[in-house]
Amino acid sequence: MAKNTNSTSYEFYKQKNKEEMKYQLITFALMIIFTLVSFGMVIAEYNPMFTIPVIILLACVQVGFQLYYFMHMSHKGHGLPALFLYSGIFVALLTVLAMVTIVWW
Repeated sequence: MAKNTNSTSYEFYKQKNKEEMKYQLITFALMIIFTLVSFGMVIAEYNPMFTIPVIILLACVQVGFQLYYFMHMSHKGHGLPALFLYSGIFVALLTVLAMVTIVWW
C-alpha cells in the first residue's frame, strides 16, 4: 500500500511548529528575565556608568531576539526586508555617532 504523504507532511509541520513555539517561549522567558535584571539594577542604584551600558546591551539582545524569533527573520525569503532593516540600523548608528561627535567637538 502507498503511504499517505499528507499525514507525514502534516506531522513534519506539526513537529516544526512545536519546536518553533518552544524556542519562542524560551526567548520570551529570557526577555522577561533581562527586563527584571534591568529593573533590579536601577532599583539597587548601581553606578550609572555600569548600569546604562548593561541596560543598553540587554535591550540590543532583546531586539535581536524579537527580530530573529518573533518577526521570523530566521526563515527563508526574508532577505530583502532584512537588508532594509540592517541598513536602517547602520544609518541610525552612523547618525548617532555623527551627533555625538558634533556635541563633543
